[in-house]
Amino acid sequence: MKFTAQIHIIGVNPFVHLPKKILQNIFDKSGKDKGAIPIKGVVNGIPYKQTLVRYSGEWRLYINTSMLNKSPSRIGERISISAEFDPEPRVIIPHPKFIKALNKNKEAKVVFDHLPPSRRLEIVRYIKNLKTEKAVEINILRAVNFLLGKERFVGRDKP
Repeated sequence: MKFTAQIHIIGVNPFVHLPKKILQNIFDKSGKDKGAIPIKGVVNGIPYKQTLVRYSGEWRLYINTSMLNKSPSRIGERISISAEFDPEPRVIIPHPKFIKALNKNKEAKVVFDHLPPSRRLEIVRYIKNLKTEKAVEINILRAVNFLLGKERFVGRDKP
């Protein structure tokens, strides 16, 4: 379902609104109109996978830099985009070293296991996307300290 849309920004996050017809199609195919909905499509000829979310009463498709190069500097630009429900499961397996660290520190594991799913995913995704093993090790330590209430992590003060 193709359309064109103007890039807007809220805070530091570029996004587009989806036409009502396309939103309704996504709701019908996903079987829901609440919560995060996995979608896929093409933006300016490049395939993407993303999550459609409702924020401040409006459904928004956030346009990150992996979808559109330099997206924060492209506010106001009109883009060619398609969007459809993506039924493929999205499972991000935690980095093995993170699993090992949580198994070593039972207190941190208990806190992690009681976090909302979105917060757990945020931590797992952050660590999983790090480029070097040194960065992984440093950030696993930071994540464990965060779970123990000793340090900030992923822009948050408390778990």
